[in-house]
Amino acid sequence: MAASAGPEIERLIGLLAKLPGMGPRSARRAALALLKRREQLLEPLAASLAETAAKVRSCSVCGAPDTRDPCSICADTGRDGGLICVVEEAGALWAMERSGAFRGKYHVLGGLLSALDGVGPEALRISELIGRAREGAVKEVVLALPATVDGQTTAHYLADRLSGTEVQITSLARGVPVGGELDWLDDGTIVQAMRQRRPA
Repeated sequence: MAASAGPEIERLIGLLAKLPGMGPRSARRAALALLKRREQLLEPLAASLAETAAKVRSCSVCGAPDTRDPCSICADTGRDGGLICVVEEAGALWAMERSGAFRGKYHVLGGLLSALDGVGPEALRISELIGRAREGAVKEVVLALPATVDGQTTAHYLADRLSGTEVQITSLARGVPVGGELDWLDDGTIVQAMRQRRPA
């Protein structure tokens, strides 16, 4: 924390330090940059954060953040409603959309199963996914989860839960590296992985 800063600045630094990839030192630099460019950065950022907090909500269908409910993807009748891509968080959804490899709909779990972190099935949007799969319109569920221990544990659990439905269950091809997060992959890798998906 900045020793000579006022409580407002210290609070700003403390909040910035909670963001992913931001430690105390990076947070101090970011706070200083915002304060130096108050009109160009700080004030527009504050207004955008307030507007986002007031307007953005989770889609009641897929769980993605959006300003409308259902979200723009769920409401798009041009997309294939028989194809659902299951992702861990919205960042992976945005990566899939950026690649242009997928024209179906999504389901955001809101995390992964993790015994170490105490995250069980009830903490994720798994029952909502099962409900969507049983509606009859869904033909295929693509498990686009990270190639990590928790990601694969979650994928196996979902495949088991979905096995009693008529839905085909697939997962991304191994173009996605082990330990890889979709949000960090290049578009070509995502396109290739989606094209080479296989039964789970």
